[in-house]
Amino acid sequence: MSIDAKLAEAEPNPFWFTTVPKTAPCAPAIHDMTCDLAIVGGGFTGLWSALKASEHHPDATIVVLEGKRCGQDASGRSGGFCAPSISHGVSNALTRHSSEAETLIRLGQENFDGYAKDIDRYEMQAEFAQDGKLNVAATPWQIDGLHSMARNYARFGIPYELLVGDALKEKLDSPIYSAGLFESSYGFVNPAKMVSELRRVCLAQGVVIFENTPVTSLTRDAELMRLQTPNANIRAKQVILATNSAKPLLKRLSLSFIPIYDYSLVTEPLSNAQWASIGWVGRYGVSDSGNQFHYSRKTADNRMLWAGFDAIYHYGSDRSDALLQRPESFALLAEQFAEAFPSLADVQFDFKWGGIIDTSARTTFFSGTAHRGQVAYAMGFTGQGVTASRFAALTMLDGLGSLDTDRTRLKMPRRLAVPFPPEPMRSAAVKLAQNGLAVEDATGERSRFLKLLDAFGIGFDS
Repeated sequence: MSIDAKLAEAEPNPFWFTTVPKTAPCAPAIHDMTCDLAIVGGGFTGLWSALKASEHHPDATIVVLEGKRCGQDASGRSGGFCAPSISHGVSNALTRHSSEAETLIRLGQENFDGYAKDIDRYEMQAEFAQDGKLNVAATPWQIDGLHSMARNYARFGIPYELLVGDALKEKLDSPIYSAGLFESSYGFVNPAKMVSELRRVCLAQGVVIFENTPVTSLTRDAELMRLQTPNANIRAKQVILATNSAKPLLKRLSLSFIPIYDYSLVTEPLSNAQWASIGWVGRYGVSDSGNQFHYSRKTADNRMLWAGFDAIYHYGSDRSDALLQRPESFALLAEQFAEAFPSLADVQFDFKWGGIIDTSARTTFFSGTAHRGQVAYAMGFTGQGVTASRFAALTMLDGLGSLDTDRTRLKMPRRLAVPFPPEPMRSAAVKLAQNGLAVEDATGERSRFLKLLDAFGIGFDS
């Protein structure tokens, strides 16, 4: 079967959206109002911020302003991988934040545990499960990377299992991969259901949510902040900016991250025999070890999500909705799927879509305050925001409250968000970095440009 034939019937929308019952949107803001806390953005970060604020200040008036529907953009289009990390992994903590790596790793696990407890506490039906993740390697240098990961995990007491030969085939049988590292402390959610459940709980807590209410400007209005929307002015004592991949409202953040497009396919439902043919009998997820990497997982109805590899930047940080569909990326993913799983070569794909990753040069989220401490922001999650968004929400609330906590004492979120250069230098730099990453995947050799970025503690990862 040709690639075109396998993609011919694929719906150009996220599979996850089909798993959530259609509900009426929250009404848009049409009247001016004043509130204690206004939150811009109704994805993971914004909704966690609203929920945690309502816990800490149950009598406060909390308003969420979402430009579309909650979770319609980056959050609902993600893979739903729940990492027990706030630092883009243990290795990144050690290499780029060595002075506080132990604290970052501890807080990452505590946040993961808190994430799971919150889901249980509020009875969120989001398909959360801690099923673990299998990291696989295809080349000798990637295998070396797995052994380095194993040493780091052993240092911090993180459970893992190195797998080769038959032991690997019992987890994943593919001609592409020759070694693996399984980590049990990893979870998954259905991202659309997670957003839906966070939205439900926030509404039950008394949070006011306005959907289809884009915020066009943020300015000071005496002692309050004024948020301009198409039909109403919202005045707030404090503001949280949880816009992530959208164009930031604070001009000073405009060069702090870039929108990178990532693409996904979801197969037709697979039979148990088909899953057994590739050795994948558990519910764990899989991620390979390249710079240009694939990530995959099972859905509740036994489809496979197969995503990643291409990371596309569009000139001028273009965020047009049309870019959420990219036929050449879908075709490449389908071709690579057949190479990784020959026994599934004739499987058809039922869904194809893209999403935006808010990519920071430090590969971890950054956070801070503005406007005399009345405005807090967090963004730049670089593909690792499903669980880290909860931590970022708590960090912003701590900042607005001028609290001294483990979160506010961290250096990582407060470090300068290294600005990306303006165009046309930005596109040239991204292309140079991506070419270097592709060469490293093919040869194991890191380019001079990437080594220079390493020296400054910055990079281009997702």
